[in-house]
Amino acid sequence: MNRGISLHVVDVASGCVAEGLGLSLLRLDGERRVAVCEGRIGADGLLGELAGCAADCVAGVYEVHLEVAAFYRARGMSLPEPAFLDVLVYRFGLADTAQHYHLPFKLTAWGVSCFRGGA
Repeated sequence: MNRGISLHVVDVASGCVAEGLGLSLLRLDGERRVAVCEGRIGADGLLGELAGCAADCVAGVYEVHLEVAAFYRARGMSLPEPAFLDVLVYRFGLADTAQHYHLPFKLTAWGVSCFRGGA
């Protein structure tokens, strides 16, 4: 991948990719949020739906919404109500559209880590 955004999600509690985790990618346009892509993490840990979205990636501010609580509940984990992490919102900026921005998320029901890869 030469440009655009890619997302990879690993459930570090199980040591496996977070296959089936629902998420959406939005671009902020003033007060509006414009949907760029949404889907579920695949068996490779990636959001495959993003592959065709490189042309939609313009410089600006973006949000990834990860459906953390729903993911863990679907796997039978008992979480409190409300869950510590329900829908996790991760906001980041994309300054240079000629570059590739890879966001590798590592998560549990209780925490998350992410950094910019793919520079």
